Amino acid sequence: MKLVLFDCDGTLVDSQNVIVAAMSRAFDRAGLVLPPREAVLGIVGLSLVEAMRQLGDDDPDFPAEQLAELYRGAFRELRTEPGFVEPLFPGMRGVLDRLIARDDVLLGMATGKSQRGVAAVLGHHGLEGRFVTIQTADDAPSKPHPAMVLQAMAATGVEAADTVLIGDTSFDMVMARAAGARAIGVTWGYHAREMLAQSGAEWLVSDADGLMRAIDEMWEEVP
Repeated sequence: MKLVLFDCDGTLVDSQNVIVAAMSRAFDRAGLVLPPREAVLGIVGLSLVEAMRQLGDDDPDFPAEQLAELYRGAFRELRTEPGFVEPLFPGMRGVLDRLIARDDVLLGMATGKSQRGVAAVLGHHGLEGRFVTIQTADDAPSKPHPAMVLQAMAATGVEAADTVLIGDTSFDMVMARAAGARAIGVTWGYHAREMLAQSGAEWLVSDADGLMRAIDEMWEEVP
């Protein structure tokens, strides 16, 4: 049996506009200046408090925990407003459909989102029940710590050699390799392909068809 783990933001769904909007509200309510958009998107994938710490350059006086709570509130507000959307990236529903139809594949998720946030995304897109294990910021240390991948493997009984993580950030690639799993980097997300390659991606793919080809090639390599 093979385990295919997906990151969420930047890999399955395009949430960048919502993330920046929620960050803007959080920083404004804290009376702080929002960092540049590139900096905000560069920390996507980390757990919220760790993300805020990085945006604050690890200053011990920076209100990371307060900002994390303000961000959660802002995101919940945005979710109730007209026009809110976290669309699936092109072709990703088809990828999930093709993988779920295979009898040798289990699907899982490893994401910096909360369980509540994941449930909202899956419910919106009608993807409930597709993922047999969902590891989130509620359940493990922040990426790139390998705990999410290790816990997913333990929950499914799949060995590291038969596990692959698909993600869009260097945090994903480092996490996967630290857990002994394989790693596929998608280039439509938040980190540049050079960062993904330097962080341990075995494959770099630029679209959904390329992702399926990479998965098929990987299965051919692993007995």
